[in-house]
Amino acid sequence: MADQPTAGTGTGAGNTGSRPPRGGGGGGDRDGRGRRDDRGGRGGRDGGEKSNFLERVVAINRVSKVVKGGRRFSFTALVIVGDGNGMVGVGYGKAKEVPAAIAKGVEEARKSFFRVPLIGGTIVHPVQGEAAAGVVMLRPASAGTGVIAGGACRAVLECAGVHDILAKSLGSDNAINVVHATVAALKMIQRPEEVAARRGLTIEDVAPPSMLKARRESEALAVAAAREGSA
Repeated sequence: MADQPTAGTGTGAGNTGSRPPRGGGGGGDRDGRGRRDDRGGRGGRDGGEKSNFLERVVAINRVSKVVKGGRRFSFTALVIVGDGNGMVGVGYGKAKEVPAAIAKGVEEARKSFFRVPLIGGTIVHPVQGEAAAGVVMLRPASAGTGVIAGGACRAVLECAGVHDILAKSLGSDNAINVVHATVAALKMIQRPEEVAARRGLTIEDVAPPSMLKARRESEALAVAAAREGSA
């Protein structure tokens, strides 16, 4: 007796075999759920290489815009980004979702990087910065003191790589004003070389011996780290 054709070998099975598998067979650059892998926002950035920068989210607020049809709500994020070695920046992002607002803030902060002169993990001289109603005073501290500062000010100093400092907020306690006042104070710091050149003196004449000693030690550590990295 001739063998009868089994079920499933006809056109039905052929059509099933020609279908692309679910979850990425014919999706190209889409993942298993049909969403693109290169989508924007904070999630897409975290999926790639891990960033070596320090990121601190200082404040997240919900804001609204009154339009003809009612209110449109969105979120704002104040973000601090730094490398922990003298580079720091502040960014302010706004979007309909919190992760997107944080991602925009990080991008803006990286565009506003500036260098903070540091010697031995602290600032060179006392400064006082102002921004709107915010006033922040910064004073150098000896090794082992730590970062004596409030939340918003502390985030900026830690991302900048400051290890020992005394900070005091003398004005508004609004996080945005405090952050911008801290940034204004850090931008006012002058290097000993700049002060000596402007006065026509040597560095030894304008900087105390303890600062010069800390500077030599930090330079020696930097040279040793560079040699280890190249080895």
